[in-house]
Amino acid sequence: MAPRAHIAVYKALYKGFGGFAADVVAAIDQAAEDNVDIISLSITPNRRPPGLATFFNPIDMALMSAVKDGIFVVQAAGNTGPSPKSMSSYSPWIFTVGASAHDREYNNYVVLGNNLTISGVGLAPGTDGDSMYNLIAAPHALQNYTTTPIEMSLGECQDPSHLDKDLIRGKILVCSYSIRFVLGLSSVKQALDTAKNVSAAGIIFYLDPFVLGFQLNPTPMDIPGLIIPSSDDSKIFLSYYNDSLVRDGTSDKVVNFGAVAKILGGLKPNYGSSAPKVMFYSARGPDPEDNTLANADILKPNVVAPGSSIWGAWSSRGLDSAEFTGESFAMLSGTSMAAPHIAGLAALIKQKFPSFSPAAIGSALSTTTTLSDKQGNPIMSQRTYSNPDSTQTPATPFDMGSGFANATAALDPGLIFDCSYDDYLSFLCGINGSAPVVANYTGNSCGASTMTGADLNLPSITIAVLNQSRTVTRTVTNVASDENYTVSCNAPYGVAASATPAQFFIPSGQKQLVTFVVNATMTNSSVSFGDVEFYGDKGHRVVIPFTVMSKAV
Repeated sequence: MAPRAHIAVYKALYKGFGGFAADVVAAIDQAAEDNVDIISLSITPNRRPPGLATFFNPIDMALMSAVKDGIFVVQAAGNTGPSPKSMSSYSPWIFTVGASAHDREYNNYVVLGNNLTISGVGLAPGTDGDSMYNLIAAPHALQNYTTTPIEMSLGECQDPSHLDKDLIRGKILVCSYSIRFVLGLSSVKQALDTAKNVSAAGIIFYLDPFVLGFQLNPTPMDIPGLIIPSSDDSKIFLSYYNDSLVRDGTSDKVVNFGAVAKILGGLKPNYGSSAPKVMFYSARGPDPEDNTLANADILKPNVVAPGSSIWGAWSSRGLDSAEFTGESFAMLSGTSMAAPHIAGLAALIKQKFPSFSPAAIGSALSTTTTLSDKQGNPIMSQRTYSNPDSTQTPATPFDMGSGFANATAALDPGLIFDCSYDDYLSFLCGINGSAPVVANYTGNSCGASTMTGADLNLPSITIAVLNQSRTVTRTVTNVASDENYTVSCNAPYGVAASATPAQFFIPSGQKQLVTFVVNATMTNSSVSFGDVEFYGDKGHRVVIPFTVMSKAV
């Protein structure tokens, strides 16, 4: 995103253990002391913070101190989607990023003897030409005619010593991909070594039905191979394999492996048209305010960015993932991959607008997003772990925040919504009973404050509970040349809204206060979405999401 940016890395977490919040806070404080411009956190807490509010946790409060020092803070939303309120990044001073797909895919395919084609993942070559190869599952290839594997790792092809090499030679070895791979107890690398040790022509992993909710990354394979990432496709594959077995009528021993297949290589990318789309694992809003699961008047995530199958540099000595041992690059997925994209774009904005506050940078990114995919259709959001593409529906602000980040547009936002440390402090002080906690974390005393999240000058309007009527204000600052703007309110269903002024002229560098009066027109607890659009006569179009949850007339 910003190839000439300098990067500082602070070690605070460890493989298999994670770490303590105190170590992360120390790293944040050290980064601030080192005068970084942007902090990118591809980490989230492993549980919702207890206490008065989710915002009052050591990491978020340390990040608020960083924001006070002018540092833009980016955090991954978390990989706990697609259920509502699964968000793991809470505070309004943090720019929270969800994960979307891009249009580059590395798919390979297995073509079965019954002419079915099943898609898989794996950075692997294909089998030779159009030749079809017999399939043999590891449990059917044990030495001494053993009919069942004596331990799970044999079905996962982790140990070649129990396999009949002569029986497997020249066939495609079929292995189970279980939760043990996710936990690091089994590895694709070890299965590949097994396949090569027994002279298999290739390897196919079918997905254990218990492996749900994990994004399988295209794994480097030095022989023809793939992982079938869908449990439904895995059932189809296994059904064909089992139906093609010929068994001895007396012993039930397999006497003929009738299933055949060929593997089409996946080393070259394919380019699809249904991008971007919000990935199933990307954490969703609404933003939980506390452990009672009350909703905050704050929109999360802020935006989405590419997070699926992202290439990145990798230490060949790294042991974090056995699949990539010895590799110089790896392809990973998750909101942890999405957040650094935004950190890089923030560096470009900071370069063009050195005086921008963290909130101004976030505003530029939020109000200039893309809301359509490559085909001009609404961005879609995956809704389930299994077969996620079959359950897509149009994304809402709780899925994608303001939308998909648009790097070019963010460098010319027109208007920005600014917010200061003192504003965030007033927001925290507005939480009932928060004064001692605020004093403990910040050293500041709370005066009288009734500010809520909806009152913060954010590039969104979010109202968790609308009792009859509510007035909120937003102040915009013109960071372009003099321009005339028209304000258009597309109110959420069940709500009437007006903006004053509906039109205004704003000179370069000046501010304009806009007042929104929001009235409930019905009583219900269904979330509804709209937006507010600022149309400039010099081409700027500034859009902020408008969300109302519970309404009562």
